Amino acid sequence: MMKRAYWTNERLMEYQNKRLRKIVRHAYDSVPFYHERFDQLGLRPSDVKNVTDLDKLPILTKNELRKNKDRMVSREFHVSSLRVVSTSGSTGQPIDIRISAKEDEYRKVKHLRANISCGQKPRDRWVVIVTPQHMEEVTLPQRILSLYALTPLSVFDDPVMQLSALKKLKPDVLDGYSSSLLLVAKEAEKHGLRAITPRFIIGGAELIDQSDRQFIEKVFDAPFYDQYASIEFERIAWQCPERVGYHIDADSIIVQFVDKNGDEVAPGERGEIVCTSLFNFATPFIRYTVGDVGVASEEKECPCGRTFPLMKVVEGRKDSLIFLPDGRILSPLVIGDGMMFFKFYRNLDQYRVIQKKLNFFKFLVKKKDGSVDDRVMKMELLEYLRKLFRVDESTVTFEIEFVDDIPLDKSGKLMKVVSELKGHELNV
Repeated sequence: MMKRAYWTNERLMEYQNKRLRKIVRHAYDSVPFYHERFDQLGLRPSDVKNVTDLDKLPILTKNELRKNKDRMVSREFHVSSLRVVSTSGSTGQPIDIRISAKEDEYRKVKHLRANISCGQKPRDRWVVIVTPQHMEEVTLPQRILSLYALTPLSVFDDPVMQLSALKKLKPDVLDGYSSSLLLVAKEAEKHGLRAITPRFIIGGAELIDQSDRQFIEKVFDAPFYDQYASIEFERIAWQCPERVGYHIDADSIIVQFVDKNGDEVAPGERGEIVCTSLFNFATPFIRYTVGDVGVASEEKECPCGRTFPLMKVVEGRKDSLIFLPDGRILSPLVIGDGMMFFKFYRNLDQYRVIQKKLNFFKFLVKKKDGSVDDRVMKMELLEYLRKLFRVDESTVTFEIEFVDDIPLDKSGKLMKVVSELKGHELNV
């Protein structure tokens, strides 16, 4: 797998097309859902010969997957022999995915490829802050031989407890949910702690902005590499030490960026991320929307020499995008980077933007201390938000609420931007 990252574009495309034909034929022959879908469209597996033919197929949504979960499993597998992995349910509706033992191994190796590419060594002390369901994902050979053997910490533990554990473990590689890494970095800064010195840090599971990444790097004096993954596909794209973009695991997944009509957008344009797995045979995923929005990179090459196509940025989930009355769309990255220039940014410990209506936002603020009066900060913040969003009080209303704590959601993530808008409110 390490070698495939350096294949020529021609060889990679040939490999993709070959794997795609195999997965499509398998899905049609053994998966009731896909057999019916192809027949309804008047298509046969032979009609999908290469990646460009994927556009003949409709996009598979999470709701369809949820409704047809039993009809999505291949008849070539005994259901009792399959492992069940579940999505985080950050939208309130988790989805169970069935994978084979072979696919489970492949996912773990694919995960390691990204880490090794960033410099991880077999016997590094690798500490990961994750949810409890991920704590048993260390394979038996990893445990026995202590090769690439991770030590998990619970994302739901208090940052003080996490920091105490990290002081004892002294990780070479610090990994985990990006917001958990941010919270533990804030705790380390608060205590002036310099005992935790990883060679590098890997963040994932959620989006944090550039300023937060830089803060984590400063506290731990180590580079931060972002990774993009989903339960359905495991690792999808990842940063190498050059950090030019995100290398897409193109030998395992075909990634498309599409508009609301399902048509692919041009490089550099925002699009919904649609994936086709080349290794999921127990539960095939063909043109499946993961619910995120991203941008395909205009860069064709990375200085590291890897030839996998690049993503420019992952902008976050569709339910974390901000929609404004004038039609503009703001990503969490824009909000996060913009907040860096707020007059009292250094006095903020945490914040969360909740879009209640198209023209109404609630802004939760947890302050570091009482050095700035609530009334003064509220007045300054209201004025700054109007400038940041480029709106006036006649078009958009902001409500500021000071809180003692901003809790993690049930999936263990600390979302900075949350939209409660429904599709019909956006006319999409």
